[in-house]
Amino acid sequence: MTANKPRSERFERGLKTRREVLGADYVDRSLEQADEFNWAMQQLTTEWCWGGTWNRPGLDRRSRSILNLGMIAALNRPHELKLHIRGAINNGLTKEELKEIFLQIGTYCGVPAAMDSFRIAKEVFKEMGID
Repeated sequence: MTANKPRSERFERGLKTRREVLGADYVDRSLEQADEFNWAMQQLTTEWCWGGTWNRPGLDRRSRSILNLGMIAALNRPHELKLHIRGAINNGLTKEELKEIFLQIGTYCGVPAAMDSFRIAKEVFKEMGID
């Protein structure tokens, strides 16, 4: 569906970053499944979030991943949390660092948010073959 959609330079930069962090399979599947209704959201996400914010020079990708995990857990968005746990691993975070992040989430966002974060992370570890 995306072949006929115009792509800006910011979209292309964002697409590269989005693929590197979240994985090309996931991103390409999201774009291929886009239709007239939700293409605008794919475009906004790729240009604004990934092309704009994620490519800014002020923070490295590890730091951005840590921030995202805390915010997404606080917002109770499990689908996005799962995706960004995978992204955090792709950005070099370790299981030990994730554990500490989730404990911090428990302190500031509540134990239920931390419990969900640990549970979702275990699913991601299994999918990625991480012991």
